[in-house]
Amino acid sequence: EVAVARDIVLAKMTGARLHVAHVSTRGSLELIRRAKDEGVAVTCETCPHYFTLTDDDVRSYDTNLRVNPPLRGSDDVAAIKEALSDGTIDAIASDHAPHSLEEKQVEFDEAPPGMIGLETLLPLTLTHLVEPGTITLDRAVELMSTDPASILGLPHGSIAAGEPADVTVFDPDWGWEIAEDWFASRSSNSPFVGRRVKGRVILTVS
Repeated sequence: EVAVARDIVLAKMTGARLHVAHVSTRGSLELIRRAKDEGVAVTCETCPHYFTLTDDDVRSYDTNLRVNPPLRGSDDVAAIKEALSDGTIDAIASDHAPHSLEEKQVEFDEAPPGMIGLETLLPLTLTHLVEPGTITLDRAVELMSTDPASILGLPHGSIAAGEPADVTVFDPDWGWEIAEDWFASRSSNSPFVGRRVKGRVILTVS
């Protein structure tokens, strides 16, 4: 939160654009919300593990739960969901960080931070945000496609003649269980293995 406050002050002083990655605390969101109200050019994103897991989960010492920034408390998780609902958070990122089994099979504080997230991004968002009514399906699509493209100034996230054909086709009602042998990634460092989710990608076009 100190780093977020510092960067917001610098952005306000210089007129620079600021993007805050992996927002995980209520305090950071309050700072960002206030900065946006003051007209500071700030955007931010969060990741699925920050609205699905808490620091209580780390009691298992599963090294797949070691992420940076670390998992927070239930109050912070609630704040993340509120900020997704009210538009304070501009995008949802996967924070895809593959690591080998050997790298992760060490003491918790010795393990490299990160989990794979690209393949679980959609189902976790649909299951934990859309299904409970925190955000709409249309808003979920925006948070994972058009809005990130807009933040980066990239010509993606739309279907139009002459534009890049980057399309994901998915079934929002497909219920299934995340399994290690399902991942296309060569890594399987995910704490969500065994979890029941809803929504599955059928194909991608690029």
